[in-house]
Amino acid sequence: MLKVVQEEVTGCRRCPRLVEWRERVGREKRRAFRDCDYWARPVPGFGDPGARLLVFGLAPAAHGANRTGRMFTGDRSGEWLFAAMHRAGFASQPASLHREDGLVLRDAYVTSAVKCAPPDNQPTPEERDACAPWVLRELEALPRVRVVVALGGFAWTQALRTLRDAGCSLPVPLPKFGHCAEARLGGGLTLIGSYHPSQQNTFTGRLTPAMLDDIFAAARRAMG
Repeated sequence: MLKVVQEEVTGCRRCPRLVEWRERVGREKRRAFRDCDYWARPVPGFGDPGARLLVFGLAPAAHGANRTGRMFTGDRSGEWLFAAMHRAGFASQPASLHREDGLVLRDAYVTSAVKCAPPDNQPTPEERDACAPWVLRELEALPRVRVVVALGGFAWTQALRTLRDAGCSLPVPLPKFGHCAEARLGGGLTLIGSYHPSQQNTFTGRLTPAMLDDIFAAARRAMG
């Protein structure tokens, strides 16, 4: 079922603005990647089908996953994320450069709220909602998930919406996003918030490797 969802995601053309942008980026390319063949399609999640941990980002980076075809692969955010997941035992190697680099996720699955790279990393509400069914289907195809790590406030909000749509009971009032925020949800699920490993957070020191390690240590504890 998960493979079917992944294949269907890559063929999606629901959002004209995102289709135009992702394909234009793939044609014009960044100078450093001028010899690369860009993926320039929607990017499905990847990882262990039996995962108990779901890592949930915002969207593919224009010259990262939109180029390589795998989430958090080939960009600075991914360098931070997979290094931390490797230290925590969730990834077989600390770096992810391209789809065929041998990276294997263990007990973890990585995906995003929006499947296409949006201009300025800002999807519209309509684009967000158009992707929501894909995210829900991914979650339904991952029946062992017990912990969701949301990278950033956008992912936190979308994770709550997706879990609600999947039938998970949520606390009232809804839990607020914060780094290391933890929310116990229905069905034994735990939602953990983390600052996104974007350059605006890592370059400024708002997010450090130790802070990211704290997130995956908390995920390990919640998984039991």
